[in-house]
Amino acid sequence: MGKGNDRKIVILDGYTENPGDLSWEPLEKFGRLTVYDRTPAAETVNRIGDAEIIFTNKTVISREILDACPNVKYIGVLATGFNVVDLDATFDKGITVTNIPSYGTDTVGQFAIALLLEICHHIGDHNRTVHEGKWEKCEDFCYWDYPLIELAGKTMGIVGFGRIGQATGRIAKALRMRVIAYDAYPNDSGRELADYVSLDQLFAESDVISLHCPLTKDNEKMINRETIAKMKDGVIIINNSRGPLIDEAALAEALEEGKVYAAGLDVVSTEPIRGDNPLLKAKNCFITPHISWAARESRQRLLDIAVDNLENYLAGTPANVIGGKK
Repeated sequence: MGKGNDRKIVILDGYTENPGDLSWEPLEKFGRLTVYDRTPAAETVNRIGDAEIIFTNKTVISREILDACPNVKYIGVLATGFNVVDLDATFDKGITVTNIPSYGTDTVGQFAIALLLEICHHIGDHNRTVHEGKWEKCEDFCYWDYPLIELAGKTMGIVGFGRIGQATGRIAKALRMRVIAYDAYPNDSGRELADYVSLDQLFAESDVISLHCPLTKDNEKMINRETIAKMKDGVIIINNSRGPLIDEAALAEALEEGKVYAAGLDVVSTEPIRGDNPLLKAKNCFITPHISWAARESRQRLLDIAVDNLENYLAGTPANVIGGKK
């Protein structure tokens, strides 16, 4: 491993983390830093070159790339999810891989509720029509173009009741909702907020279902025709976790039929979204471009943890290790 100014550090896709409102300077003390806003797949090997330390957010780091870049000793993932890195390859090669846990807990929980409140009140649409002059021309002192929904007394079912799920649950409780949860690993902090139930019971009893679980091979398309059939008529579905948790064709069909009243989604199966995604034309489907995590405060925490991860690794006490050499 190089030392000081001899150590090469490459950030492959830094723009979404830092479009210019944060500073990379804290990483510069560890070596010669090169930052790329984005890296096309064909350029990954050239840009890594003989660097020993690389950071990636969504740029894929495969075995083939690591074979071509034998100097890599450390990979810092600038996100919580780490499926972009071939962990088997890093283990074989003794490369330490770290991620960024916990940085977005509050902002992601806040955003889940923001999606829900937009569905309940259509604030964006009502604001637009006021500015277009509709209120000025209205015969009455008020109007509403959509049904308005009160959440107090309704049941929110949260699938995945870890840090983010519980943050969402706390806000739902403040809105006087009943909160139930499904999680493979119930814990005491969760029990203080919600009643743990089976997944089938959650589907059957929830007025709102909010997904906050990691994506695994076992839960891919967990929201599908079969599970939607178990839900209440008029259920609302929120997902700002992982897009492939939902069978998008099945959800679009349920929205059109009215079985699902509305969906609020910050993630989809393929990102950026493709023009042929059926949810783009589905009724009452609110889609935002994967920005739950992106509040400036949250991104600053992410960068701070990334700096700490590298510093700990260089000190021989790596933290937040998810694969490879420990």
